Amino acid sequence: MYPLLSIKNLSINFDDKGNAIKAVDSISLNVEKGKITALVGESGSGKSVTALSVLKLLPGNTNISGNIFFSPDGSQQIDLGNLSQKDIKEIRGNKIAMIFQEPMTSLNPVLTCGWQVMETLMAHQKLSRKKARERTIKLFTQVELPDPAAMVNRYPHQVSGGQKQRVMIAMAISCNPDLLIADEPTTALDVSVQKSILELIKRIQVQNELGVLLITHDLGLVADVADSIAVMYKSKIVEEGNAMEVLKNPRHNYTKALLACRPAANVKGKRLPVINDFSENKNIVATTAN
Repeated sequence: MYPLLSIKNLSINFDDKGNAIKAVDSISLNVEKGKITALVGESGSGKSVTALSVLKLLPGNTNISGNIFFSPDGSQQIDLGNLSQKDIKEIRGNKIAMIFQEPMTSLNPVLTCGWQVMETLMAHQKLSRKKARERTIKLFTQVELPDPAAMVNRYPHQVSGGQKQRVMIAMAISCNPDLLIADEPTTALDVSVQKSILELIKRIQVQNELGVLLITHDLGLVADVADSIAVMYKSKIVEEGNAMEVLKNPRHNYTKALLACRPAANVKGKRLPVINDFSENKNIVATTAN
């Protein structure tokens, strides 16, 4: 396999009334074809900003340096940062698709679930309305939605949170992208639903040989699906490597802290540990909340 997405020395600053706010600090990251790379870190570490930068979805007050290369066939490298809005629109949804956070709010409440997928197919694949509907029903079957033909006509408020996320996944894979970016795809979902959504993403990734950039704050959640892990802290990647190696033998104190903060089913009567006053010079970075 080859690097489908290659981020080189990426830095992102937001201009706030003349003050530069650093969101991403000189990170480098690869996502290989047919593999899942998990970018893990707490809220505010720069994960989602990194993901949005790939598709040039950041606001106008953003200053970006570095390179984001996309290589759908393993030979030609496209520098996404140098593309015009017209050219990047040809890649969005077609070659690179994104599952956004919060399925509860990502879907348009006044359009049916089916129509929102059909719109994507008609816009990018130039399908007729009839063909787009047929394709949408097949996609709903693929993402294991119950009664796909009926689901096409339902509105977002008529389906569960997990079903909304499956609709979002169907929309993302509708145009057979090479790269899928999943930004916190299990946010606000029950634990059992979280597991089923990640298993679905893994199955689709294997079937379609996708490269997947999985954004999450939960190290434990990616153990069964990720091939590699990059840990992000305060706008920097502080550790990366093979998923099992990072989880079993973490080297950086922050990675150890994240793992220590996972709820343990066998510990009763104790408060959950939290990351408090983190410092790279401290051996213990996970403490119990007072």
